[in-house]
Amino acid sequence: MLIKDLILAAMLAVSLPFAHAESTEPQAGSAVPAESMAEQQQEEQVKEELVEEQEEQGMSEEEFLASLNFQTGKVVLGDNLASLNLPENLVFLDREDANRVLVDAWGNPPTDELPLGMILPAGISPLADESWAVTVEFEESGFVSDEDAADIDYAEMLEQLQQEAVESNVWRAENGYESIELLGWAAQPHYDAQGKKLHWAKELRFGDSDINTLNYNIRVLGRKGVLILNFIANMDQLPEIQENVPAVLAMTEFNDGSRYADFDPDIDQVAAYGIGALIAGKLAAKAGLFATILLLLKKFWLVPVLLFGWLTKRLTGKK
Repeated sequence: MLIKDLILAAMLAVSLPFAHAESTEPQAGSAVPAESMAEQQQEEQVKEELVEEQEEQGMSEEEFLASLNFQTGKVVLGDNLASLNLPENLVFLDREDANRVLVDAWGNPPTDELPLGMILPAGISPLADESWAVTVEFEESGFVSDEDAADIDYAEMLEQLQQEAVESNVWRAENGYESIELLGWAAQPHYDAQGKKLHWAKELRFGDSDINTLNYNIRVLGRKGVLILNFIANMDQLPEIQENVPAVLAMTEFNDGSRYADFDPDIDQVAAYGIGALIAGKLAAKAGLFATILLLLKKFWLVPVLLFGWLTKRLTGKK
């Protein structure tokens, strides 16, 4: 079947539900039960989503990029929760645009809770092979005490994490998943006690892959929780990521009322874990290791949101 025929078939498949929905609409002036109204509203929402999806699937790379709102300068996150003071070499996408890149362009599964946004290098398309990004989320877990920061043996922690990875691979193999090997620290954990900022990086290998994966993390401690910044990159991009880590750390701050120093022990919740648990994986199930693993598949998972020629170029390229 020709590509033209496939496109026509897809358009027909999308239009048929619309035609059925229109034919079942009530006549003007007639009473409509509440349940029917709810169903009709749901159908209208589905219809709008299908139309938007169909429109986006017809976008070229240039049109997709033009539809993204890259923000510069100062960006406020959440309900005045925190701020990013972006330098000239970095830009920001809000939560809706960040989700479009993660899901529509990079092929990650959709999630119920969107990130607060995404930081990217200025002047580099998020669709380019050399692209990287930092997702920004907030975990409202309570005030995390940093009293244990100076007492952590990171070499011992690494050995424990590696052993846990070996044990978890038994389950992964039994359930049809490829193994994950923690090769070591790509950057040893470091905690800035004054700035209340923690960062570290792990080097991972998936199955028999020849390309190791970089899992670079930043946590910024606040009054009621932790800002989670996860770098999305390959291991060969570590030098570039390390060059940008100081800028990302310096530009990220909680706003007044949400800062670590604003903690009130009489009314604020205290988290049940400390600095060590953040590194060891307390937040991994939601926004750390495993979420980042899914995001890192951007280099290999592609969905047909862009033109066929660009997709072919990506699939047959060096990566």
